[in-house]
Amino acid sequence: MARPRRSDDTRQMLVEEGSAGFLANGYHGTGIKQVLDAVGVPKGSFYNYFDSKESFAQAVIDHYSLCIQRNLADALGPAADPIEGLRVFFDRLIDDFVAADYTGGCLIANLGGELEGSATLRESLSGAFTAWRDGVAVALREAQAQKLVRDDIDAAELADLLVESWEGAVIRMKIERSIRPLRNCLRRLLDDYFLP
Repeated sequence: MARPRRSDDTRQMLVEEGSAGFLANGYHGTGIKQVLDAVGVPKGSFYNYFDSKESFAQAVIDHYSLCIQRNLADALGPAADPIEGLRVFFDRLIDDFVAADYTGGCLIANLGGELEGSATLRESLSGAFTAWRDGVAVALREAQAQKLVRDDIDAAELADLLVESWEGAVIRMKIERSIRPLRNCLRRLLDDYFLP
């Protein structure tokens, strides 16, 4: 397999640093110079990779979305059943939150609250959220086929409920600095409401 060109490596490093910056400080609190300095790229080089901070943010959102999709697929792959796979996926997120001392949260939700004025970025965030929801819906649809989850409600609707409830629980986790809201969310849905 061909090794990526150095410029591809640099672009990826900028995106990863931007993801960390946006997660920690938000879109408006993360300066391009700060990202460039962290990666060791001269300021004038930014526009070799991105047209604007907005296009940079789109690349960060796309990267974050792909990470979620990959992590979900990784959790579902070896699982004995789709519900176990969903539990593994969400447990890994919980572990990440604990390791980060309950800071950060979900980049999609964080930026969604901050960037409501940008139609372009709202569209990117909506696409990322939908891709996540669709991945969860695939798992829930399989769980319905295996009679592990109620089938009187469409899997996509159940996935919306799970992901939207999870995002609310993440906000509460950050406020309370506790994983209790996250555990309650999963228990109430996966162990109760979703049961056949």
